[in-house]
Amino acid sequence: MKLIKGKAQPLDRLHSPDLHLLLDPRIVEHVHNAELTLGPLNKYRGNPLFGEDKPWEKRFDNLYANVIYDDEEQIYKCWYSPFIVSHSSMGMTLRERKELPYTKHMQEMAICYATSFDGLTWHKPELGLVDYEGSKANNIVWRGGGDTRALQEGPHGSGVFKDHRDPDPNRRYKALLKSEILSVAFSANGIHWGPPIACPQANSAGDTHNNAFWAPTLNEYVGFTRQWSKKSGQHVRQVARTSSTDFVNWESTQVVLEGADTTQQVYSMPVFYHGGVYLGLAAVHDQESDRVWTELAWSPDTKAWHRVLPGTPLISNDGDEGDYDWGCVYGAANPVFLPDEVRLYYGSSDGLHTSWRNGFFCLATLRPDGFAGYKGSDAAVSATVTTTPVFTGTASLRVSADIASGGHLVVRVMGEDNRLLAESEPLTESATDEEIKWLEAVALDALNMRPARLQFEFKQATVYSFSLFVDP
Repeated sequence: MKLIKGKAQPLDRLHSPDLHLLLDPRIVEHVHNAELTLGPLNKYRGNPLFGEDKPWEKRFDNLYANVIYDDEEQIYKCWYSPFIVSHSSMGMTLRERKELPYTKHMQEMAICYATSFDGLTWHKPELGLVDYEGSKANNIVWRGGGDTRALQEGPHGSGVFKDHRDPDPNRRYKALLKSEILSVAFSANGIHWGPPIACPQANSAGDTHNNAFWAPTLNEYVGFTRQWSKKSGQHVRQVARTSSTDFVNWESTQVVLEGADTTQQVYSMPVFYHGGVYLGLAAVHDQESDRVWTELAWSPDTKAWHRVLPGTPLISNDGDEGDYDWGCVYGAANPVFLPDEVRLYYGSSDGLHTSWRNGFFCLATLRPDGFAGYKGSDAAVSATVTTTPVFTGTASLRVSADIASGGHLVVRVMGEDNRLLAESEPLTESATDEEIKWLEAVALDALNMRPARLQFEFKQATVYSFSLFVDP
């Protein structure tokens, strides 16, 4: 597994309207001998990156991690939410966990902070801010009112991000969290936080990983939280959405996603924008097995959501019972996009959701744009994917694809009446943002700015994305 140290990709590429992910069915008109598949995900061999190794980290539970690469400070930052008051599973054997019942008890959640120069080796600094059992030598940035406070009064399920848009430096870092009710908070540095500001208009259950971000196509902040419903006598988790133009006044929450049945429920869903669509890391809780995995979902507008291959994990909870991510897997907010890979951090645990378990902070990676792509159904036969009319011939065309040995990818420009206007030189090796070279591009002049279809013809390959690049 290749891991790259370095800066994240610039936002102009990630937010570019000219980057198209083929998982978006709005741009795919016809598919022959190909099927949409999730990209191959690699779990870091050095997992877990860290665990519950501090006295105040009693139980990571779902971790609810939020990770950014700060370009200004050139450092990775992580805010996570452990229970600092809870029963601990540390040192228990699997047999002891099964024999000793796990019952409800007093818990208090806090927000902790960690940093890393390479995203792999993490440091938990002693911040000197919050008292824990008579000492401030810890990495806690926020806790509730003390050991006697109940769960709902602490900062529960906090989603944290850095907002470069806001001109007020005291609002540079923003958080959406459950305090007494769903609330927001601001910070100049991500460490010293102002008091929670209640958002009664958007009040919801909020007992999950609340998260928010600026939606570039909507020109507003969008937040995701939880609501509950009751079906067939059973309480069912639902993903709810709210929005705001100022991060203080929020619209009432509306349910936007839930499981297909009451057995597999969507527990949380961090959301981000990439390649013209909004992508969600939907944590799916299986009520029967009491385990959790993370699936991929997409939306054109943050309101209408579609699961990509429901039932197929993007980040799986595999391995043997007791392994670090056998029990539960929760994707962190804010994947980190590097030139050669996408880093998906996640919280994991080695036991069942409602039982004794140890928690960890982990890493998995995808190839660039490799969330999902089209792969040939029959490796012995060429496949084709034809887009809607998107290409005018005024921009260079770049593609991202995995191509196996002996495979190929050819791109064609198809005009009206399915007339071939141009064909590319074949690509025979895997490529990321590889510029297509045309065998003969004279026919492109016939477009006269009228969009034409692109046809990807490939064999023993998976095609993920294409971009239309105009030289400055």
